Amino acid sequence: MELQDVMYEKREGIAKITINRPEVYNAFRAQTVQELIWSFRDAWDDNRIGAVILTGAGEKAFCTGGDQKNKGDSGYDSSGGLGGGIGLEIENLHRTIRAMPKPVIAAVNGYAIGGGHVLHVLCDLTIASETALFGQSGPKVGSYDAGLGSAYLARIVGEKKAREIWYLCEKYTAQEAKEMGLVNKIVPQDELMGTAEDWAGKIVEKSPTAIKMLKYSFNADSANIEGISQIAMASLGMFYKTDESAEGRNAFVEKRPVDFKKFRQ
Repeated sequence: MELQDVMYEKREGIAKITINRPEVYNAFRAQTVQELIWSFRDAWDDNRIGAVILTGAGEKAFCTGGDQKNKGDSGYDSSGGLGGGIGLEIENLHRTIRAMPKPVIAAVNGYAIGGGHVLHVLCDLTIASETALFGQSGPKVGSYDAGLGSAYLARIVGEKKAREIWYLCEKYTAQEAKEMGLVNKIVPQDELMGTAEDWAGKIVEKSPTAIKMLKYSFNADSANIEGISQIAMASLGMFYKTDESAEGRNAFVEKRPVDFKKFRQ
C-alpha cells in the first residue's frame, strides 16, 4: 500500500507507525485510518516484529482525533473505506490494535485529544513526553465514543474520573495522566522515542508466545466492551446526521463558541 498520511518502518524486530499530518495536529481522516489499519496488520503478519510503537509526527501532537474539516453532515469523508457508518473505519482500527498479538506502545509527543486520546488508551503501554497533554473533546464538537473510548477508560482510571474526562472535556498534563494510571512513564521530549524503542526492544527479547497469551488474557476482562462499541458506533453514525452534531463541527471549523442551548428546548 502506498502511504501518504502515515510513515511506517521496521527495524530490529520493532515496527514504528507515525501519523504524518502535523499540519492538522495529526488529526485523522478516512485515508489515515485505512493506512493505520494496513500498517498494524502488516506488523501483525510479520513474524520478525515483536512490538509496535505508535506516535505522531512533529512535537506538537500525538493525535487530535477526527479531522473536523473532513466531517460532513452524515459523517467523515468515506473515501478511505466502508467507514462503519461514520465515514471512518475507526472501530476496525481499535479492534486491530487490541487484537494483534504484539504489544503496542504509544509514544505521546504532544496533544492526545479526542479520538487520539482513545488511541493511546487502547495501546498496551503509554510513554509520554513532559509536554504531552491528554483529554477528550467529543461533547464539544458533537461526537462521542461510548464504547472502548469510555467504558474501557473507566476500567483504567475509575468511573468518577472517566466521567469527569468526558463530561468536562478538560486537558490533563502528563503528570496528571500518570497519576490516574493513563501513562506508564514520563520522559523529556528528546528522550521519548529512545525510551519507547528501549521498551519495545525489551519486549522483543521475551517469549513471543508468552507475550501473546498475556495480551489475550489482559484483553479478556474487557472483551464485552467491543459489543458496546458496535452499538455506540452505529448510534454515532445516526447522530452525525443531526443538527446538534453539526453545530459542534461547524463551531470548531468556524472558530466560534459552540451553542448547544437550543437543543435542550
